Amino acid sequence: MADPASYRPQTGEIPTTPGVYRFRDPHGRVIYVGKAKNLRSRLNSYFANPAGLLPKTYAMVHAASSVEWTMVGSELESLQLEYTWIKEFKPRFNVVFRDDKTYPYLAVSMGEKLPRVQVMRGERRKGTRYFGPYTAGAIRETMDTLLRVFPVRSCSPGVLKRAQASGRPCLLGYIDKCSAPCVGRVTAEEHRAIAEDFCSFMGGEAKRFITRLEKDMGAAVAELDYERAARLRDDIVALRKVFERNAVVLSEDTDADVFALHEDDLEASVQVFHVRGGRVRGQRGWVVEKVEDATSPELIEHLLQQVYGEDSDNQGRIPREILVPEIPSNHHELLEWLGGLRGAKVDIRVPQRGDKAALMSTVRENAEQALKLHKVRRAGDITVRSQALQELQEALELPVPLLRIECYDISHVQGTNVVASMVVVEDGLPKKADYRKFSITGAAATDDTAAMHDVLTRRFRHYLQDKSAQLPKSGEVPNPGAGEPPSDDAALTGAKAKFAYPPNLVVVDGGQPQVNAAARALAELGIDDVYVVGLAKRLEEVWLPDSDFPVILPRTSQGLYLLQRIRDEAHRFAITFHRQKRGKAMTVSALDGVPGLGEAKRKALVAHFGSLKKIKAATALELTAAKGIGPALAEAVVNHLAAAGASGEAAPAVNMTTGEILEI
Repeated sequence: MADPASYRPQTGEIPTTPGVYRFRDPHGRVIYVGKAKNLRSRLNSYFANPAGLLPKTYAMVHAASSVEWTMVGSELESLQLEYTWIKEFKPRFNVVFRDDKTYPYLAVSMGEKLPRVQVMRGERRKGTRYFGPYTAGAIRETMDTLLRVFPVRSCSPGVLKRAQASGRPCLLGYIDKCSAPCVGRVTAEEHRAIAEDFCSFMGGEAKRFITRLEKDMGAAVAELDYERAARLRDDIVALRKVFERNAVVLSEDTDADVFALHEDDLEASVQVFHVRGGRVRGQRGWVVEKVEDATSPELIEHLLQQVYGEDSDNQGRIPREILVPEIPSNHHELLEWLGGLRGAKVDIRVPQRGDKAALMSTVRENAEQALKLHKVRRAGDITVRSQALQELQEALELPVPLLRIECYDISHVQGTNVVASMVVVEDGLPKKADYRKFSITGAAATDDTAAMHDVLTRRFRHYLQDKSAQLPKSGEVPNPGAGEPPSDDAALTGAKAKFAYPPNLVVVDGGQPQVNAAARALAELGIDDVYVVGLAKRLEEVWLPDSDFPVILPRTSQGLYLLQRIRDEAHRFAITFHRQKRGKAMTVSALDGVPGLGEAKRKALVAHFGSLKKIKAATALELTAAKGIGPALAEAVVNHLAAAGASGEAAPAVNMTTGEILEI
């Protein structure tokens, strides 16, 4: 690994003008391409303090052995040159948006003498019109439906030659899904007109053709030609089926591409909906690695560069309007560049309200779901799980395999309703039956480290007790079976005590203070065979007990992905429990705490007297008139309300969320 100081250029040698720079490795290969408004300022940021760089950038500057730059006249020129070099050199440290597969398009080869409709993938060809992209199933169904109305040739060149030589059309010609220009049923000009109509329909002019067919059907009925009318009726149904497959989302004159992002610290999911003629004509998706500390505007800039710069045949493919979640970097230069590719003005903007904003929300939801699905599929791969566990064991230098991992998280709002969660992963998969919830009160609720110490002490005290007894203790809560895991660290009864099985690794959500608190709890209990680490959110650093420096896992490490998934699951579980507890605490009542007065009898009192004020004014004898209230209970209510009033606690019942006065 090279030392960046060995190839750092002198500050005075670097120009202050806009330009594009390239980092090369010892073999001369370009490993990173970037652009800058000020080359000197940008390049100095790589060398001023390499230790302070993000892991991927740190790896890049140490993998390189030289840097070179090219000055350009403007930021627009730097944008174009950067994109050209990224496509040419394919540097491994640049953000590259790659399709997860090749999407099919419905293509019409208008450049041929007899145009042909076909499903095409890959690079675009000159003289061919493309519609889509589509999913594989939808495109076949669309093509089959439209050929009965627009019988354009769809056969291969070999089939066409054989039909011309034999004078007999292929099967599609016999079933009227091809106009058979090969045998002269229609002329080449008539066949081209049919292909033009096909393209016009796919381009958004569906209503014109449906209206024309409806008029022809009406004329056929008037002439009593019911057989022709029936055929036209079927054609109309077929066109409407294709026309209605894509929901109308915007006005019919809207041509736009709608982009949305959903990202975490390591990856970003991108979705784009292609809207043509006000309808969603296609959808594409990517999941990309965030290989450097790129902001959302920078990601969007790279995305637009690579989506619209794939080939030179952009006219008609770039829409008038591009809707994005945030204005990209170099906005004005991008507009000029895309306008030059399209040959007309292009507008890039963020929708704020109305149908376009609603569609943007839908696209964003698709991006979020795509990222979740990507993570779930990766977690479900046994090979990836094994790799993650092995990488984690090696990175932490642990002597035992990580068969069971437990993760703990603390959740509260400004120190109130403090709770904790424990989630369990065995063999890389969550084991929800072993999840636990903890309520934290007293001195342990003062701060996160005290809460973490309390939780670990309680959990492993159960472990030591179950280990020695292996029998249920009196007063323990039995296993509820299905549903949510038991709360407040209740141990399970039965032959197999859950807390008797210790983890190999404890993960806490937090940095060095939380890790040290957890390690101290284990040490106080005399447990020395359970290892503790913490995962800090800001830079995803892994902290070990009493360590001055964190362990930095590669951002593409499967071990880091595993730790993140466990931490996020613990956070979700803790937040859910905290919200439940906070919701219960938000509703208080002056009748709370009366011995023997349950919810049903409180409601009976309120129903009988109508308000809490009248209940307070009633005597014990008058309270017995309410259903279920006996003399002893009525006396208890009177005494409780009197004591509360004397202590200044006789406030009405209030829902703390809405401020509504409650009467129970």
